Amino acid sequence: MVVGMLCALGAAVCFGVASVFQAVAARAATPGSGSGVDARLLMRALRQWRYVAGLGLDTAGFGLELVALRVLPIYAVGAALAASLAVTAVAAARMLKVRLRGVEWAAVAAVCGGLGMLGLASGREGDGVGSTALRWGVLATSFAVLGLGVIAGRLPDRARAAALGFGAGIGFGVVEVAVRLVDDLSLSAVLTNPAAYALLIGGGAAFLLLTSALQRGSVTAATAGMVIGETVGPALVGVIALGDRTRPGLEPLAFAGFALAVLGALALARFGEGGAPPEPESV
Repeated sequence: MVVGMLCALGAAVCFGVASVFQAVAARAATPGSGSGVDARLLMRALRQWRYVAGLGLDTAGFGLELVALRVLPIYAVGAALAASLAVTAVAAARMLKVRLRGVEWAAVAAVCGGLGMLGLASGREGDGVGSTALRWGVLATSFAVLGLGVIAGRLPDRARAAALGFGAGIGFGVVEVAVRLVDDLSLSAVLTNPAAYALLIGGGAAFLLLTSALQRGSVTAATAGMVIGETVGPALVGVIALGDRTRPGLEPLAFAGFALAVLGALALARFGEGGAPPEPESV
């Protein structure tokens, strides 16, 4: 349990710092088409060393996330990953000289408090292995994320950013659920498991949509949509289909901690680009 929570928090640190590098690179890349799924944008971003550095941190964070998902309920890991926004906000305050308002420091504290409550209340991961229908369902959802990106690319700016962010969040959520559904790691079992393909497609689609959202629209709207997409749905799947539970009698504490961590992350959504512009000086 302790190792799992430490891995989840380590993943949040990696993802939070990575967003600083990736957003700068995404904004520096030459804009492409209006499509939400723009693979060429990703290729242009890869020419920026900051984006590559961010991907390196993302890879490390993903490895830690995999370990955490093997021992913790999905709801605990999802809330911890949403806490990456608190990491980004603090990093932006120190490294980019972004001024945090009082309410944002309170949100950072709320995220930390919520994670502490979750750590106390979380049980071990559920023992459910998921049905065949669930495995095919997550694969279908991963393709739906790509379709959502195409549709979102035709929306007005703010709606487009929110839709792209939400789609990216669903894609990351697919990864969280799919990891739990790949229970047999032998080559033959992996190759015949729809969840293994869902993990790859959902993760790739999420990166495409998030990169497009960061460059083309409101970062706050995109990040808020992503936080909701990657936390609520996967948490429900974990509880309903995979048997995730809390420690006996601590369900209210777990629910309150999850809500506090996610609401705190939403309050920090403007830092989804790896740092918001500093507050204007008063005159």
